Amino acid sequence: MRVGVIGVGHLGQHHARIYNSLEQDVELVGISDIDENRAKEIAKKNSTRYYTDYRELLEAGLDAVTIAVPTVAHHQVALDCLDRAVHVLIEKPICSSLQEADDLLSAANNNKAIIQVGHVERFNPAILKLAQIVKNPKFIEVHRLAPYKPRGIDVSVVLDLMIHDLDIVLYLVNRELNRIDAVGVEVLTSAEDIANVRLSFAGGCVANITCSRVSLKEMRKIRIFQPNTYISLDYKAQEGVIYTKNGDTFDSITREVLNLAKDEPLKLEIQSFIECIKTGSRPHVSGEDGRKALQVATDIAAQIQEHKKALEQ
Repeated sequence: MRVGVIGVGHLGQHHARIYNSLEQDVELVGISDIDENRAKEIAKKNSTRYYTDYRELLEAGLDAVTIAVPTVAHHQVALDCLDRAVHVLIEKPICSSLQEADDLLSAANNNKAIIQVGHVERFNPAILKLAQIVKNPKFIEVHRLAPYKPRGIDVSVVLDLMIHDLDIVLYLVNRELNRIDAVGVEVLTSAEDIANVRLSFAGGCVANITCSRVSLKEMRKIRIFQPNTYISLDYKAQEGVIYTKNGDTFDSITREVLNLAKDEPLKLEIQSFIECIKTGSRPHVSGEDGRKALQVATDIAAQIQEHKKALEQ
């Protein structure tokens, strides 16, 4: 299988590394980046060719490609790939707008190509384990905090970071979303750097998500409460613990440290992408899943703006 990577910045470089390390039936044909020095550097590390125009990489003949360019460029780059029937693993968010996402889904369908969206936390061993345990969540609390880094700031923290957790919560709850209550503020950039949202679902589950890209320390944790069960997971450390009430008294509560097989989520994501192409199966995080997360993120962003306008009046 002939693969390539478009955009080899912070994330794209790791896609190239992993493709290059896969078995012999996957060939990293080349990489592309508008920064020629960067393209040369990553190509040399992975013993492949480089291009400064991604269309020249496509002309080299690809079966599949990772798109890791800035979000504002996702739409055009992905369309150019899908129109050539090239399968696409596109970094999150899928696009900047729902209309753009719909364009990609239509192009993929017309050209019988796969879209997988890079919500990499779905492949975190902690989340893979969590999906086996969570049956009837009643309350979910998520914290994703990160120090400031001058990347991903072309979008708000909702599309930059929170969208990871929106995807996970939608996946775990799997019920209709009834209500959104959101706030957010700018700190260092012109878009929201800190945001909090409360999601209320049919069936009574409530999820509270806080995200920041201007914190002093990094934190990526999720806590889930369901009848007789409390689960706490640390995404970053890939560690977790579960408390279970097995009887009628507090003495019946047991504590279990979850046995997680630690692995690199991005490697698992790429391996899953390759397997989907080979078998024609639905991606674990499909284009439709990416659109669903974008829909909620868009609604959150709109509510944050409405809240600001109300405060200004």
